[in-house]
Amino acid sequence: MKKSKAVVSLIVYLLILGLLGYTAVFGVGSDKSGAAGSIKLGLDLAGGVSITYQVVGDANPSAEDMNDTIYKLQQRVDGYSTEAQVYQEGSDRINIEIPGVTDANAILEELGKPGSLYFIAQTDSEGNNNYEMGYGIDSEGNIIPQYQLTKTIEELQADGSIVLSGTEVEGARAGSQEDSMGNRENVVSLSFNEQGKQAFADATTRAYQNGESIAIYYDGRLVSVPNVLSAITDGNAVITGQSTAAEAEQLASTIRIGGLKLELEELRSNVVGAQLGSAAIASSLKAAAVGFALVVIFMIAVYYVAGFAASLALCLYTELLVILMYAFEVTLTLPGIAGIILTVGMAVDANVIIFARIREELAAGKNVENAIKIGFSKALPAILDGNITTLIAGLVLYFMGSGTIKGFSVTLMLGIILSVFTALMVTKFLINIFYALGIQSEKAYGVAKERKTINFLSRRYLFFGISVAAVLAGFIAMGVNKSSLDMPLNFSLDFVGGTSTTMTLNEDMSIEDIDAQIVPYVEEITGDGNVQSTKVAGSNQVIIKTRTLNVEEREKFNDVMVNNFGVDESSITAETISATVSSEMQRDAIQAILVATVLMLLYIWFRFKDIRFGASSVIALLHDVLVVLAFYAIVRVSVGNTFIACMLTIVGYSINATIVIFDRVRENLREMNSREALDEMVNRSITQTLTRSIFTSLTTFFMVAALEVFGVSSIREFALPLMAGIICGTYSSICLTGALWYVFRTKFVKKAK
Repeated sequence: MKKSKAVVSLIVYLLILGLLGYTAVFGVGSDKSGAAGSIKLGLDLAGGVSITYQVVGDANPSAEDMNDTIYKLQQRVDGYSTEAQVYQEGSDRINIEIPGVTDANAILEELGKPGSLYFIAQTDSEGNNNYEMGYGIDSEGNIIPQYQLTKTIEELQADGSIVLSGTEVEGARAGSQEDSMGNRENVVSLSFNEQGKQAFADATTRAYQNGESIAIYYDGRLVSVPNVLSAITDGNAVITGQSTAAEAEQLASTIRIGGLKLELEELRSNVVGAQLGSAAIASSLKAAAVGFALVVIFMIAVYYVAGFAASLALCLYTELLVILMYAFEVTLTLPGIAGIILTVGMAVDANVIIFARIREELAAGKNVENAIKIGFSKALPAILDGNITTLIAGLVLYFMGSGTIKGFSVTLMLGIILSVFTALMVTKFLINIFYALGIQSEKAYGVAKERKTINFLSRRYLFFGISVAAVLAGFIAMGVNKSSLDMPLNFSLDFVGGTSTTMTLNEDMSIEDIDAQIVPYVEEITGDGNVQSTKVAGSNQVIIKTRTLNVEEREKFNDVMVNNFGVDESSITAETISATVSSEMQRDAIQAILVATVLMLLYIWFRFKDIRFGASSVIALLHDVLVVLAFYAIVRVSVGNTFIACMLTIVGYSINATIVIFDRVRENLREMNSREALDEMVNRSITQTLTRSIFTSLTTFFMVAALEVFGVSSIREFALPLMAGIICGTYSSICLTGALWYVFRTKFVKKAK
């Protein structure tokens, strides 16, 4: 690259950086598209709509029916936001909280009346029509067919025309397929349980023989009347005819909510304010600024010109991440902000791998230009393998997870793709610019110093013993906690539910004032810092959620509110609420993690051509998760929604660090001479990657430590275990992974064919 071209390229890059920075801060157009302030916010940051439904007819519904209804409602409201929450209140009520919306009536209209979906045959047993077609005009003035029933639901039930109900629907999902002409068409795929499978087979067989349709009835109207083109006996059907993807998604979600076991009616709805005040956002942004500055200073101090190039690329990474989060409509919560801050620290990982390689090439006698070229080339396999492995986990979590897990996976995948792009493309582009501008001295990039190989393997059994002891300590702590406190971990409201107390204050207090004045009294009564406060918008009504309160604690709570804040005791009501992370959501998370682990194992096996690499990776990953779990048990950090995000982050972080070391082992194994022993080669590989392991951990630790220092309590509960996870991940990648592979390699030798 010529010097003049380099100058122009640098100016263009800085202009792009400024333009994207302006977009990320201020946005574009009247709606401020792309701005951080335009990203959807969760209930904790922006509030939203709270709707309470009550079961119709049955005052004591079974726990199984309630759980099934909550789970299906959660899937339905995920369409509004992955941070939406559904949980039980009392014995026969269900609360739905949807962030980022303010029109409760619009939400109620879209949700409809849950629990009233039926599949209706076109004719009854005597051949009389159950529904007839007419015509109407849509909002754009087009003439469209409209169907209406000729009988009541009760009459249809009596004469057997209802072939099955929504409770027999197992799943409904919008998608697309190719039609007979090879064109893509929007469809809704249905699946039925065993009972529904047989009923639908009988109904479609009859309808196909008679050339009839089967209508889908929901909430007082026929929402779809598809023709039956064949008998469907396998329990899976496809509805065609939706003109747009949005129309297909609406029909699919309608069928899902109509498939509830219980019929619900609205009891009340409110617009609630943010659970956290503006001070929480301000403190998180301060933590982000401090952490970012520390990372930039560290990168420049250690890697000189290359570190400065990486810092400029990191600025672009941050701007693009904000803009893409807006574009993908990610709902941002306070833990989400913490997650973004964490990804910034992890984003320099690829740069550290590259720069270490460049320094090694300089130490081997290459000139700066060739060292840069070879350094990027040699770093590529480790970067791609590490990030593809983590991306696999993100994809599995997105398709198998629900709620906050799905939202976390989107942020994770965006971070992975952007970090690879900025490291391999942007950082390289900038380093070449600086080289073309005349910064060509080896001193400006640094030369790797020859480091004596450390004999890590000689201490492998000590490391194994330390790890086993740490894991066992965690299980012992959980056993002690279970016997003394009835819970192995300090589960928060999100996992075990609690008490929701509603009251009306005599004055209009901000959420900051509520947290500062009221919440400390509540924490003193409960002896627990896990207290959530919410304010109903446009009123003095406040909702305080705590662990389950006994009668004595409720009386103390009431006395404090009456005596200290002048609250009318008659306005104080308390209800038992269920966990917002249901057992089904926990099951989904565990299944997703298990599937992701298996797929990561298979990918590593495929890439490294040796199952022992994959087995060692999975064991190290399991070790890190168990050690962090031990940290939760011993320190008794609150286990809430952030717990899932924390564990998922550690899974991605752990596997990435392991891949880097195994990439070097693979490379050295190919180049290993006959005189070098296997253990010497492994020790050399770990030593060669030691700088990367430590430096990447430091940059990530800077960001998380800033969250611990400046963040609010809920963020600190996320940051503290992550700090433990970073330390543990660094330890396992350096001390365990190579040792495990060596043991497997020497104990389980491949037999010659």
